[in-house]
Amino acid sequence: MTTAKRKIVIIGASGHGKVVADLAKKNGYDDVVFLDDNPNAGANGGFRVVGTTRDVSRFAECDFIVAIGAARVRERLQTRLLDANLRVVSLIHPNAVVADDCVVGPGTAVMAGVVINPSVRIGAGCIVNTAASVDHDCVVEDFAHISVGARLAGTVSAGARSWIGIGATISNNIKICADCTIGAGAVVVKDIDEPGVYVGVPARKMVKR
Repeated sequence: MTTAKRKIVIIGASGHGKVVADLAKKNGYDDVVFLDDNPNAGANGGFRVVGTTRDVSRFAECDFIVAIGAARVRERLQTRLLDANLRVVSLIHPNAVVADDCVVGPGTAVMAGVVINPSVRIGAGCIVNTAASVDHDCVVEDFAHISVGARLAGTVSAGARSWIGIGATISNNIKICADCTIGAGAVVVKDIDEPGVYVGVPARKMVKR
């Protein structure tokens, strides 16, 4: 008896897409291909580019994930897939530690070395990147990105489309509003309720001059 191959279509043949492709293979997908609107996009990490986002209907039997770093673009493309009744999946690296009661939304990628502790909710289309940690009772809203090595202490809320930079630390019981960027290595010790870019220790909003 022949077992049907599992096929996934990744939108975005970038460096991030290459990592997501490897993640898909580690989740048991036999056939991994890309769609990309860049006419110069070629094979990425040994995986083929087989068309553009206009071709999604050709792959209606496949699973999908969007591997684009820009949150609003990722949101727009994932919404388009769902509106077309296509199957958007989440991918969790086998070397990630994810608590049994954690909820992970569709289209979310959880990379190697991540630790997600109990009672965490990760929204749709999020990226929890390599070796990041999300402690108990956190909420990561849709299309947020927790970057490489970032640390969220307990009961943190990261708003929709927020970007928590590489190595940033968010202290416990902190709320970060939607559409915020927290710079690399920043330390957030109080709530952030105004969108913008926050850097430093402690983190402060950058002011345009």
